[in-house]
Amino acid sequence: MLEHGGRLRLAAQQFGIELNQWLDLSTGIAPYPWPLPTISVGAWNRLPELDDGLEAAARDYYGVQALLPVAGSQAAIQVLPRLRGESRVGIVAPAYAEHAQAWRREGHRLQEISEGSVHRALERLDVLVVVNPGNPTGRRIETELLLSWQAQLAARGGWLVVDEAFIDCTPELSLAAHSPLPGLIVLRSFGKFFGLAGMRLGFVLAEQALLDRLDEQLGPWAVAGPTREVARAALLDVVQQEYQRQRLQADGLRLAVLLSQYGLPPAGGTSLFQLVLHERPPELHEFLARRGILVRLITAPPGLRFGLPGDEAGWARLEQALKEYRS
Repeated sequence: MLEHGGRLRLAAQQFGIELNQWLDLSTGIAPYPWPLPTISVGAWNRLPELDDGLEAAARDYYGVQALLPVAGSQAAIQVLPRLRGESRVGIVAPAYAEHAQAWRREGHRLQEISEGSVHRALERLDVLVVVNPGNPTGRRIETELLLSWQAQLAARGGWLVVDEAFIDCTPELSLAAHSPLPGLIVLRSFGKFFGLAGMRLGFVLAEQALLDRLDEQLGPWAVAGPTREVARAALLDVVQQEYQRQRLQADGLRLAVLLSQYGLPPAGGTSLFQLVLHERPPELHEFLARRGILVRLITAPPGLRFGLPGDEAGWARLEQALKEYRS
């Protein structure tokens, strides 16, 4: 099993700092609490039902006619490789490592490639996986380029899988509106933008026939009743969404400026995280951890990924640690 951000209990044990004393910047999840609705008793004591309005709310939010709720986009990442026979799969790297692991686990022939080499590799591929914006780089790939890749793959029955986990603050860059195209599969995370990762919810946008195959593999009741109820309310709350988007965009810029002020200019990022390349990433990672600040250690490219503090105390604490590091 791959390591991920958010392993706060392990860090607390490793560095001997109480769990509640940490500033966790390791996950790329919105740090602000979303206003939660009251969850009905029925959501807890009845099996989930599909006519509760979640799918309708999600279709409106993403602007699509067909989608499938899943238990986090991670569930789709793991199951999609089972829907194809042995295939030649390219992944634009660096990328979220679970993609490569899932395709490799199912016996597909995997090739990690750079964005610049896609045009040369595409004729040899059956599937291309792209994370857009990139994780951990924040790199955006233009819609026109992605659609040209989709067209070339679809012409011979191939797939373009686009993981848009960090795109909610820039929805105009999403391929959601194009998801009915053959062979295009768009993955959307719910928990990152809404700050509700513990609910384990994501959505797959694609042709209905492919969604039906994926649904069959996942089985009934893939998303819990309380999750469905909270998510429906959040997806309908347009006012809170706009506030969330503006706040994340402002704080993403604030983080980039703060890091730059202390000699750590980001090499890329999104509204939810900033990537800092560094000569000795483990050294800086440990320096911050010994002060109760957890960031994500990145190996390719070597650096650190910083998420957002959730309050002014967190911002002040991060700035103080950066001051100490530069002194």
